[in-house]
Amino acid sequence: MSQSATTALPPAPVDEGSEPTSSKKRVLVVDDFDDAREMYAEYLEFAGFQVETARNGAEAVEKAQEASPDIILMDLSLPVMDGWEATRLIKGDSRTRDIPVMALSGHVLAGSENNAKEAGADEFVAKPCLPQDLENKIRSMLKPSKAKDKR
Repeated sequence: MSQSATTALPPAPVDEGSEPTSSKKRVLVVDDFDDAREMYAEYLEFAGFQVETARNGAEAVEKAQEASPDIILMDLSLPVMDGWEATRLIKGDSRTRDIPVMALSGHVLAGSENNAKEAGADEFVAKPCLPQDLENKIRSMLKPSKAKDKR
């Protein structure tokens, strides 16, 4: 009898914790303004995303290649390399071209959205943007019909 009691104990939690991280969608948040970057990153982590951040366009291109995010939130006014050029480079690289890019800008002038799309952005959002609205747009863009499956 004691033999069956000891054999019943070993198979306990084996696979716990490995799936949630791998199933989380990865978002790269690119913004040179610390408060905005941290606020979006914290909100998106709370909403269940895995988040990477970058402070400038050059860092964004590098992280896009290394981390292979599911989507990139790209501020357009950035130091070192602006978001326009970073988006062009990301969309021109075979390793990263299928990653959706959502351009974020506080400079909403006539033609800004068209210019962002010409640079390769898949979506344009005017800042400030409520985190919930941003999350909804991200989830919409990550649906299979709009995500990387366009091959």
